[in-house]
Formats: sequence, structure tokens, C-alpha cells
Amino acid sequence: MVSIAASASLEAADRPMTVDDLLSVKAVGDPQLAPDGRSIVYVVSELDRSTDKTNSSLWLVSSDGGEPKRLTTATGVNNHPRWSPDGKSVAFVSSRSGSSQVWLLPIDGGEARQVTKLPIDVNGPIWSPKGDKIAFAAEVYPGKTPEETAAKDKEKEAEKSKVRTYDHLMIRHWNAWNEGKKSHLFVADVATGQAVDLTPKLEVNTPPAPFGGSGDYAWAHDGASLAFVAEPLKDAAWSTNTDIWTVPATGGEAKNLTESNPAADGQPSYSPDGKHLAYVSQSKPGFESDLWGLRVRNLETGETIDVSSHLDRPVQEFAWKTADTLAAVIDDHGTEPIVTLRVPKSAEAPERLATGGVNTSISMGPGGKSIAFLHHAADRPAEVHVLKEGSPKPTVLTSHNAPLLAQVSLSPLESFTFDGADGDKVQGWLLKPPGFDPQKKYPVLFLIHGGPQGAWHDEWHGRWNYSLFAAPGYAVVAINPRGSTGFGQKFTDQISLDWTGKVYDDLMKGLDHALEAYPFLDKTKIAAAGGSYGGFMVNWICGHTDRFKALVSHAGVFDLVSMYGTTEELWFPDWEYGGPPWEKFEHYRERSPSFFAGQFKTPTLVIHGALDFRVPDAQGLGMFTSLQRRGVPSRYVWFPDEGHWIAKPPNRIVWWREIHDWLAKYLK
Repeated sequence: MVSIAASASLEAADRPMTVDDLLSVKAVGDPQLAPDGRSIVYVVSELDRSTDKTNSSLWLVSSDGGEPKRLTTATGVNNHPRWSPDGKSVAFVSSRSGSSQVWLLPIDGGEARQVTKLPIDVNGPIWSPKGDKIAFAAEVYPGKTPEETAAKDKEKEAEKSKVRTYDHLMIRHWNAWNEGKKSHLFVADVATGQAVDLTPKLEVNTPPAPFGGSGDYAWAHDGASLAFVAEPLKDAAWSTNTDIWTVPATGGEAKNLTESNPAADGQPSYSPDGKHLAYVSQSKPGFESDLWGLRVRNLETGETIDVSSHLDRPVQEFAWKTADTLAAVIDDHGTEPIVTLRVPKSAEAPERLATGGVNTSISMGPGGKSIAFLHHAADRPAEVHVLKEGSPKPTVLTSHNAPLLAQVSLSPLESFTFDGADGDKVQGWLLKPPGFDPQKKYPVLFLIHGGPQGAWHDEWHGRWNYSLFAAPGYAVVAINPRGSTGFGQKFTDQISLDWTGKVYDDLMKGLDHALEAYPFLDKTKIAAAGGSYGGFMVNWICGHTDRFKALVSHAGVFDLVSMYGTTEELWFPDWEYGGPPWEKFEHYRERSPSFFAGQFKTPTLVIHGALDFRVPDAQGLGMFTSLQRRGVPSRYVWFPDEGHWIAKPPNRIVWWREIHDWLAKYLK
């Protein structure tokens, strides 16, 4: 068992973090408490630098602490572990057979047994209450079996012409073209492996693409049916609506439970006594960043009550503790605590079970007497924690990254507040550079988050890692301006239709505040970097101020008008800009960085991925072209095999090298 105090040893390390360190971090995830609460199975993923492929494996640790035990040794995918109801085996997804299939591992020893043997990949297995069935998701062509789907894929691969034709949107989404396949919900017999598609003719994805998972479907208490989340049946390109449906476990007609709500619903979960269905829900159709509230539906009467919106904080995930109590992760002031919520809702402030940093991936023990989860912060990657009833605070159970972290200098984030636009209180973060000396002056890297409805959290970020930005000797300042989540829905809403007004004021006032409050910040050497909306704001800054020595624009929007015609999720510009450009042209023109290129002066690094269909790469090319035409020092870094995020290890190395080289050129 590892004590939190062990992190104090990090203070003695003085080596700056490197990109090799970041790639060497072992990703700990998906903790699952056993039915008896005595042990936790979880996943550890680590990169094989010789192949640039990630291998994941299952591990087991006692909830009382002790040395973790590795359960699987096969290379490739071994993830998504789920305990059988009797606690004797774990279902998981493994690629050891050549494709991703469901396997069973006896927890007391013995070889894993393959359950599904489909000619297509499967994911997200969850057990039925009786332990005789397993539900999972797999992509098929609607109306076709897995075997017919595999055969059609082979036919398409053999065709000489790769032409695509479409009659409706979406034709592509995030980083993938629409090939006609949809994710469907299946149920397999544990003994025989025989699988049935419960939604064979469904023309939309369940769970929703591209980020849905097993949290979007659940078994009913009696095992006779399942609840699942599906995308809208029509107008998917400009509708945020998702609904919760139920379907018999043997297949049959599906029933829409949330048809009356035109906004999004998700994460269905049945109460322990089977009398209620909890789920998260939004109320504003067309607005993807509306407040996510937790609702509980009485399955006998159909009455639905809201148990969380009074907190004015979005619910990220939740789990039932007892028949009338839930544990939920909320977004709150740059952290994600775990709180308790009661049914019906209580007027009392919710109890906070875990605070500080980010707490996620919660798993409940028997009777709600224990809860396993992941905890991470800016100065420590995720590890498994457990909180038991009667304990004053959580216990750290794993320390897979301790040897690495003991070698590098990692500083914690420091929170500050200031008066933003209209005098509103705004929060920000400061990260001191490695080997900090208060007598020295340090260049400043100013980070701007994406979304725009997102936030800088006290978290270990696998891509935009605070410590790696600070490693060359920079102090990092990151502001959560209006539009940020976790500060009340009104604060989040205030960026819509105003991408360049009060949010810009918040950012500049936050930077000014930090420069005055921290005397070690060098006011003459400041650079700014941002991705997605943050990239848009960097592009806007380029045409509106010359206070920065250098800029970094990653996946940034440059021209709002052309962006509308080439992006995929049209609900986004419809909501954020008030409609399409032919209806709101002046709004588009007044807020598009492209119309202010005549004022570009600041050296700018522009980065984009060719497979970014959220913000297509023509936006980055347009920004770079304008900088070059203006004679502004600039560099264009284009990744032909990446989307909105740079994910492949070799590309991540290049990404960091380009950013560090660019900043060093103008800040050192």
C-alpha cells in the first residue's frame, strides 16, 4: 500500500521532464471492485517504444492494499475487465486471437477462455445479472450479420475504385469517414458464445460515436431487457439529441424512454433494487455544452426527478451506492470531486468523498460501502484509490509510475482568482518551472484551452502536459475564462455568440494579474499556445495584440465562414454563432480571424492534422498562408495521419520538438 506522503519524494528530484518521460508513463485505468469488495481488477497500458504500439494488461490488487498482481501477459489489447456476478471470473476484451473478442479469465487461476468468435472486433462487455449472458458492442452494416459485414468489407477492399457517394450528412466525423457501418448492441451466451444483434436494422450508432462506451448501455435488474443510448434517428449533423431506449435481451422492438426530451440523454444505470433508472440529461437541444444533470426515473410510474441541477455543476459520471443514494463525479472549479447525491434530492450540501485533482472511473463495492476510482493531478499520473466506509480519506493502492516520477521535477498547480470582464471572479492556474528559484525571472507560456466549453483542470494530461510545457524553464499560466465548465452554467453560457469579447478580456486580465502577482514572471518574454478553440483564440490574438513574442496555434479555426461548410457537427456553429453564415454573415465576419490578417505581426507556429474533420486542415493552411503573405515569421507543421489530436508516439515526439524549438527561438 502506498502512502500519499510518498509523493513528497518528488520534491527532491530536479531533472526536467522530457517527452520520453511522458511516453514512458504507464496509463492506469478502469478499476473494478469485485462483488465481495475484497479486490480490484484494473488495466495498465504502456507503450512499447520498439514498435510504437501500446500493450495493455490486467492487474489485481487487494482493496486492503498490498503488492498488485499481473493477471495477463499477452501483448496487444487486454482491457475493459468486468467481474462476473459470482466473482469467480473476469470478462475482458483481448486481441490475442488476432481480433478483439470477449474472453473469460478464472480469477483463481487457469487459462483464459474465448467467448465470442466473431469475424469483426467487439468491445465493452458487461454481464447480465444472472451471469449467463454478456452484452457488448460491435460495428456492422445495418441489416447485415457480422459474417455478412466481414464479407462486405473484403469486397470493398478488393474494389479498384475507392469512390464514396453520400445522400445525406454526416459523411465524416472527427477523424473517420462514414463507411456505412454502425455500432450495434449484441448479447452473447456465455456458455456457447452465440451472439444476437439486438438492434439489427438500427441506422444510427449505439453507443453514440465517436466517444460512447459501455457506460451507455445497462442490464435491467431482472436481466430481461437492456437500456441503451442511441444517436438521433434523423438530422444527426445538426441535432445533439440522443435518447435512452430499452430492448428485450433476446431482441425485438425497442422502446424510446426519453422521446419527450429533444436534447441529449445518456449513461443509463438501474438502481440496485431495480425500481429506478438513473441517467444524465441536458435540456437545451442543439447545445452540446448545456448542463449535464442527473435524473432518476421511477420505472413503475414513469415519474422523473432531477437530483443534481441545483448544484449548478455538470455531472461527468455516476454510480449507485444504495437504492436511494448515488456517487457522482462533478466538474467544479478546475477539479473533479466525487460527491453523494440522494433520491429525492437533498437540500443539504452533498458530501464530498474525494477532492482535489481529478477523480474518475468510479466503481462501487457491495452495499455502497466502498468505492474504487482513479485519482490524478498535474504532478502525478492516475493511480487506483479506494475509499471505504468509516475511513476519513481514500487510500492509494497502486504506484506504477513511482520509479519514473522520482527522477523528474514536477510542481503542483497553484490556483489564483482575479477580476475578469465586468468584475466577475475568474480562476486561473500557475505552474512554476523545474528547479524554481524565486530570485530569477522566467519566461511565461500562456495556455488557452479548447472547447470553448472546457476547462484547465488540475490533472495529468497525456497530451497538453503542464510539466512538459514548463520543462525548458518556463512558468505556465492557464486561465479558465468565461465559457469554462465547472463555474456555473451561466458562466459557461456566456461565451456562446461572443467568442472574442468578454472571454478575450478575461484572458488578458488574467495574464495581467499573474504578471503583477508573481514577480518572478518575465513581462518581456511571453508566448501563447492553444488548441481547437484555443487555436482560434491564438489566431484572433495574432490580429489584435502584439504583446506576445510568439504564438502556437494547434487545430485552430481561422475562417468561420469556410469552417461552417467543411466541419461535421453543424449544431456547433448553429448554436455558437447563432445560425449559418448566410443568415448571420456580419456575426461571422466580425469574429473571424481571417478578416484581421492585415494586422498579423507575431511569429506563429501553425499545427494541423489532415484527418481533423472537426476543424479541417484547410483552417490551419489558411492561417499559415496569411502569415506568409504578410511576411510574418511562421512555420506550418502538418500531420497526414493525425486528427484533431496528435496521438501516435512518433508524431507526439515531433509535436513537442516543434513547439519547444519554436518557443526557444523567441523566449530564450
